[in-house]
Amino acid sequence: MPELPEVETVMRGMQPSLEGKKLINIEARCDSLRWPIPNNFADRLKGRRVINIARRAKYILWYLDDETVMILHLGMSGRVSITAKRPSKIEKHDHLIFTTEEGAVIRFNDARRFGMVDLSTSGSISQHKLLRQIGPEPLSNDFNELSLKEMLRGKKTTIKNALLDQRVVAGLGNIYVCESLFRSNISPKRLALNVKGKRLKALSLNIREVLNEAILAGGSSLRDHAQTNGDIGYFQHNFMVYGREGQACKKNGCGNKVNRIIQSGRSTFYCTKCQN
Repeated sequence: MPELPEVETVMRGMQPSLEGKKLINIEARCDSLRWPIPNNFADRLKGRRVINIARRAKYILWYLDDETVMILHLGMSGRVSITAKRPSKIEKHDHLIFTTEEGAVIRFNDARRFGMVDLSTSGSISQHKLLRQIGPEPLSNDFNELSLKEMLRGKKTTIKNALLDQRVVAGLGNIYVCESLFRSNISPKRLALNVKGKRLKALSLNIREVLNEAILAGGSSLRDHAQTNGDIGYFQHNFMVYGREGQACKKNGCGNKVNRIIQSGRSTFYCTKCQN
């Protein structure tokens, strides 16, 4: 599933073609994705101008000129493609198609249909059922050592599972949690309430650092992720531990091999020597 850097990359790719532009045609080519497409979806968006496009956690938000906000989640395999004009062939899984006044065509393709779309308003978006319990954005001023300390207070789960909880930090997923913990020398098996002091400070800084590096690299292209122009991300070439089971730890002088364990049904990659 795309994580924060992949969603941020897609969101930024949308902005030049959509912000300030009027939507003159909307096609919903199916009745439902993960959940049903909202009633009168096309009619509510047609003729509206996109004022701003933003991201909240793993959701992309389109703010329109009538206070409507469209919420888009990429799901497991969702991709957004933007072309200067309508392609000669529409793909089988192009479920949502948006056309702007300048002729640009934005297609949401989702073979597995785990993505979703919904409509809200700018006045109530923060209380939407999908967004109201999400924690601070890790790239914002709301996220720092002190806020992370407060969110982890008293948590008896492992730090790996705590960071995957969207109520603790917004947008983190398996890849970037593994990478952040490695850079911070923290074992994924350590209890969250025991991550304190220098470890906590390092973790808060490394979460931000890893995410920013991944965004600059266009995200990590594992399976389905691609940018809106079709380019793939390449941060996967910078992985220190994720997906590297049995390979040598990249820290100088370590000599250990990357280990893999299962935590809450997900693979965790880490160095048993460097992380404690």
